[in-house]
Amino acid sequence: MRTERANGGGQTERRDLKVIVGAAIIRDGRVLACARSAPPEVAGMWEFPGGKVERGEAETDALIRECAEELAVRVEIGDRVGRNVRMAHGRSVLKVYAARLVGGEEPQALEHEALRWLTADELDSVTWLP
Repeated sequence: MRTERANGGGQTERRDLKVIVGAAIIRDGRVLACARSAPPEVAGMWEFPGGKVERGEAETDALIRECAEELAVRVEIGDRVGRNVRMAHGRSVLKVYAARLVGGEEPQALEHEALRWLTADELDSVTWLP
């Protein structure tokens, strides 16, 4: 994703926003939340699984790859959920997609401190990343 902005001299400069994708994996009316294990300033805070989209990679392909790497599961990606969320002082944008597990695998916390399945009423029971 590209953005333009005026620099101090009034000229327009272009820069690429990093795209971060997250998977709202839903099962039996609950969504999977993952507690970060690092870096220290965000350890213990919760997020959806996912990560950076690599150059030339489709967003949905990145989510499939990230879920395999982080959780050892296969997922089917559905529709976008919500709006783009600007992060990192405007240098990144988060895009969340609905997803479902395929193949009967159970998510494993390979890169996270903990995993929890949350109902809609429990969403505020964890401290989410800003």
